[in-house]
Amino acid sequence: MEKPEQINNDVAVNSADIGGFRDLPRRQVILTMAAVMLAMFLSSMDSTIVSTAMPRVIADLGGFSHYTWVTTAYLVTSTAALPIVGKLTDLYGRKWIYIIGIVIFLVGSALSGISQNMTELIIFRAFQGIGGGVMMANAMIVIADLFPPQERGKYMGLIMSVFGLSAVVGPFLGGVLTDQLNWRWVFYVNIPLGIVAITFFILFFPKIRPAASTRKFDYMGITTLILAVVPLLLALSWGGSEYPWLSVQVIGTIVFSAIMTVLFIWAESKAEEPFIPLNLFSNSIFTIATVAVFFIGFAFMSVTALIPLFFQGVLGSTATNSGAFLTPMMLGWVLGSTISGQIMSRFGGHYRLHGLVGVAIMGMGLVLLARMGVNTSHGQAALAIAILGFGLGSSLPAFTIAVQNAVKYEIMGVATSTSVFIRAIGGTVGLAVLGSIMTSSFASHMNNTVSDEVKQVLQPGQLSSMTHNPQVLVSPEAQTQLQAQFNQAGSQGAGLLQQLMEAMKHALSSALTEVFLIVLVAAGIALLITFFLKEIPLKGRTVAKETVSQQSEQSDDEKS
Repeated sequence: MEKPEQINNDVAVNSADIGGFRDLPRRQVILTMAAVMLAMFLSSMDSTIVSTAMPRVIADLGGFSHYTWVTTAYLVTSTAALPIVGKLTDLYGRKWIYIIGIVIFLVGSALSGISQNMTELIIFRAFQGIGGGVMMANAMIVIADLFPPQERGKYMGLIMSVFGLSAVVGPFLGGVLTDQLNWRWVFYVNIPLGIVAITFFILFFPKIRPAASTRKFDYMGITTLILAVVPLLLALSWGGSEYPWLSVQVIGTIVFSAIMTVLFIWAESKAEEPFIPLNLFSNSIFTIATVAVFFIGFAFMSVTALIPLFFQGVLGSTATNSGAFLTPMMLGWVLGSTISGQIMSRFGGHYRLHGLVGVAIMGMGLVLLARMGVNTSHGQAALAIAILGFGLGSSLPAFTIAVQNAVKYEIMGVATSTSVFIRAIGGTVGLAVLGSIMTSSFASHMNNTVSDEVKQVLQPGQLSSMTHNPQVLVSPEAQTQLQAQFNQAGSQGAGLLQQLMEAMKHALSSALTEVFLIVLVAAGIALLITFFLKEIPLKGRTVAKETVSQQSEQSDDEKS
């Protein structure tokens, strides 16, 4: 096999004019991209593959009360890692930070697979999440190292399509591994794939680092950032589920996070080498794009979580089929990101236009979702979420390109990862806020529509319990118990039970409609903000090569 052309093992790049692009051998670029896509696939698939196996995990390890923490632990640490990773790669280069992240992910996977109780699994998942955050952030950043600005769209679209593909493959693969082998294999499967990715990174990934003027580590900044982010994510995860929103635990955690945020801003204003330079937000393109992706994240995460509930609770699908109905959205995502990326790279890179079109299509999907009800067919629902996915896939690469094209290469990593981080925060906020609104709206509709005759059959407090947890709509066991209870009401029992079930379906449908309308407003805000996004022309490969050549000649002249 022909040995690939070697590059300097430690190349410092200081070139805002070329956006950090290095003209590497084509074979090396292809193999590097293969490793990046594999790492992206592993980190993004992890949450979906694990969710399929969780019922079996609970049956084996127990600890049902900690069910959600297996996912929450991974989400919190991976999100908190995002902005930190970006700065570290700007200071010390992408290659070894990326490799360390994959190693952490694989060690966390192995430890999760051998967990003997839920506490161990939660701790190991949190550790695994750190590696997942490193991998997720770097996947977006390295596109700037490998390709000139004008070509980044199609490769960013390719990376985004991997994210969508993993969401389709994850549940299926998780089910197969759990049924055919053991739930522990949903973690073990990461290890051979991760080893392949590490091998490719060691052999082919270029060791390129920005030429930073200093290498001082901002200990105060990273400490206050972690103490601000982690409590906020925990509070948003706890609110309305573990604890009431106005509980001491939730309010106290949010207040603590707010205090740490103030301290973080103060620390960054004083730091010589801040983890997140505050002047980054004085760049209007970065700020506008980042605010837009916050609202897109707000929409994406909440809709993804609530669509299966609509299929199960309103349309009566099984849990397996309702999960499968996310597939049209993810396939739409893959198609949208691929097409948008190709068009952006081939026809001038108008990221503002692509952002507007993508968010508008996303809004069309949300309009169709808000119009769904108990009489909606499965085909109509699948079409709505496919359009939504297409819009999401079309828009997100455009905003990442905008951020990378607007900042100096020396802060490319922190700018990209901060944008991804804020999108993740938007998703967490969306889940917390909209989940609470949906619960409140469902309870209100139930109390107004259930007849007095039905209420007389129900036990004291039973209706209130149903309004806070509509389990009877999605659980065959709960439906059997309720049917036995209504049979005791005599000949009219079956009719009253039918009234209750119809009332619950209509109440849930109305509550979800309200939530989808709020998400539509969020998409409208993102669309409005995108109108103000300034476009900077993307330079192509020829311009970048000329700039590199000029810089090289200048450097040689200075040396002589």
